[in-house]
Amino acid sequence: MKFDIAVIKGDGIGPEIVTEAMKVLEETGRLYGHSFTFTQCLAGGCAIDQEGMPLPRETVDVCRKSHSVLLGAVGGPKWDDQPGHLRAEKAILGLRSEMGLIANLRPALMFDSLADACPLKPEFVRGGLDVLIVRELTGGIYFGERGRKQTPDMGEMAYDVMPYSEKEIERIGRVAFEMAGKRNGKVTSVDKSNVLETSRLWRSVMHRLKEEYPEIEYSDLFVDNAAMQLVINPKQFDVIVTENMFGDILSDEASMITGSIGMLPSASLGEGSLGLYEPIHGSAPDIAGKGLANPLATILSAAMMLRYSLNLPEEADCIENAVNRVLKEGQRTADIAKPGETVLSTSQMGDMVVKALSKN
Repeated sequence: MKFDIAVIKGDGIGPEIVTEAMKVLEETGRLYGHSFTFTQCLAGGCAIDQEGMPLPRETVDVCRKSHSVLLGAVGGPKWDDQPGHLRAEKAILGLRSEMGLIANLRPALMFDSLADACPLKPEFVRGGLDVLIVRELTGGIYFGERGRKQTPDMGEMAYDVMPYSEKEIERIGRVAFEMAGKRNGKVTSVDKSNVLETSRLWRSVMHRLKEEYPEIEYSDLFVDNAAMQLVINPKQFDVIVTENMFGDILSDEASMITGSIGMLPSASLGEGSLGLYEPIHGSAPDIAGKGLANPLATILSAAMMLRYSLNLPEEADCIENAVNRVLKEGQRTADIAKPGETVLSTSQMGDMVVKALSKN
């Protein structure tokens, strides 16, 4: 089979880590008889430098015509002083909107071989950890009306509106219930319905939706309680579904429970098969070009792409098993290495995963 993949290497360590993921995809294709055509596009800070905008129209067109999109990372201090509409991070919001990506899937998976990197007490995570956070992507406060105005006596005032419609809530809820049906059959919906009208609508829609999935265990949590429960009893969760801003915060918290943000992939999906796949970490400009970055989150994002957009679950399993094998063998990049352990460069870790593929 032949697949067209749009590649946005982006800024900072993005080019290094995406190069390793492409290497793994090419080897996977060779083993299974597939071919991948990679079309490189600009987005983020590098696009501002070359095109004067964070998301050129050409990039959007290529992404929408491709089978899927692989993204490294965007942004960095170099572009932090840009006005809001020209900030590098605008590229991500624009891609989500242009591609109709409504759901962000962030798995917080703790590999057994990295259990000692978990900051929680061993009894809290004994037996491993596997939580999936389903975050609504195109609604809420990040896309609502915003602005500033002068007040008579309090100086300048800023405001951000957090709108949600029934349809937006229902479609992300369905994603969560469907994912739970393929996992451990449990959905926890997170809101702040004791304060926010948006959350009251969210909860009412989710309660209506749960009646269509009687086989799924369902519960509600306020977002502040959910944040606390993630650090005192994370194993109670299977699928967590929540709105855009809450999901942004909780998914980062969940990632650090696993021990390294450099290990975790993500997928942003629409209502079809097109998706955007990226590691959840940032561009880390302080280590860019030094070969210190961990490419495993990007490689695992490529595995998610095979599973969710290209319908190649066996190939996705092969990559994930290869990563697990490499970690069990004690191969480490700087961010996950203990004192005294041998540290691999970014490209060396990619090479190790490529070698492990054939062993699976």
